[in-house]
Amino acid sequence: MSFCGRWNTVLLAAALWAAAGGCSPMDSNPLDEEKESHYVLGKSRVNAMDYEGALQAFDEALEANPHSAQAHYQMAMLYENQDSVADPAAAIYHYEQYLKYDPKANNADLIAQRITGCKQKLAENVLQLPSAPATQQQLEKLAEENHRLHDQLAQWQAYAAQLAARTNPPAPQINRAVQLENSALPRTTSLTPEDVTTPATATGAGAGTSASTGARATATASSLNGSPPARVAPPRTHLVLKGETLASIARKQGVNLIALEEANPSVNPKKLRAGQVLNLPAP
Repeated sequence: MSFCGRWNTVLLAAALWAAAGGCSPMDSNPLDEEKESHYVLGKSRVNAMDYEGALQAFDEALEANPHSAQAHYQMAMLYENQDSVADPAAAIYHYEQYLKYDPKANNADLIAQRITGCKQKLAENVLQLPSAPATQQQLEKLAEENHRLHDQLAQWQAYAAQLAARTNPPAPQINRAVQLENSALPRTTSLTPEDVTTPATATGAGAGTSASTGARATATASSLNGSPPARVAPPRTHLVLKGETLASIARKQGVNLIALEEANPSVNPKKLRAGQVLNLPAP
């Protein structure tokens, strides 16, 4: 066998022996990881309490060696324990990477507990529920607000009833005797010149007819005079609500804005107040 052949055989045997021993080019020694320049810089920044700068340095250490378990561990500790950079989700990720690249770590059990604690903290941040006393206080405030709104509603309803009573007076009572008298009269109220002929100007049979017709006309006229006056429609009004303007009221009621202003000459359009009563013109 030539010299080259024997040398190739030695190299192959060495490679097989390294593979059998569990070594690979990607494996790294913790001591070597701690000597990496970015890792050393990160540790110095931790001592100086520059936690954001430390995270940046450890991240650069991972770029140089993605399998650096120690860099993952340092980053996980910062994300878990330092409030200025706290991130439970990031801490969980780096703890898991630490165990992945150093599965035989002496503190593996402790790291598992830390991962559980970070998951609980993450759940608390996502599902922040109010405490029982705080919830009770909120319910009491809502109940008070509900009572206050109920009282205000009752006051507005009473005010609206009073306003309706002022703007819509009850119909006048008609004398029952007048109603009976009117019901006994004939329904025809149109009169002709012959109906109002006096008995003195009539002769013969025609005189009696004219007399009865005249009496009927007199009764009809008296009934008309005794009938109650026709009801006049009460003026239309509008109760101003909070936030309303003359323009919005005109649109809502279907009236002309200028006519609305003329119907309320004493009202300043720029100083409308809730509770004011406006007269509405004819639509």
